[in-house]
Amino acid sequence: MKRQVLLVAVLLVISAVFVARAAFAADPLEVAPDMYKLITENDRVRVMQVTFQVGEQIAEHSHPDHFAYVLEAGNIKITKADGTVTDAVLNVGDVVWIDAETHSAVNTGTTPVRLLIVELKEPKPATEAPEAASAQ
Repeated sequence: MKRQVLLVAVLLVISAVFVARAAFAADPLEVAPDMYKLITENDRVRVMQVTFQVGEQIAEHSHPDHFAYVLEAGNIKITKADGTVTDAVLNVGDVVWIDAETHSAVNTGTTPVRLLIVELKEPKPATEAPEAASAQ
């Protein structure tokens, strides 16, 4: 019985650490003030410009739901908090949607990359459960 209680306690602590890490990951404007510049902000959105020089990287940080508009093309490697890695080839004019997440990133290309980042402050709209929608 004591082992089960101890196991549950350890699992709860580990879960709390992961949740706290995700919830309290740093703001990109604080993590990389030389890379991220605030363009505008209101109660619905925050717009920033980020510039990655060749080889430059940003430490782990978080965004709510957001999209990136590519101003200067290049290659970025994005590593999510869970270790998932995405190598993105970005072309001028691309728009990339990214659900809320914590990640780090590095410019793996041969040219600077510049992005306009638009973060949404409003939560996702609630959706009906599939059963409720089909019953109507």
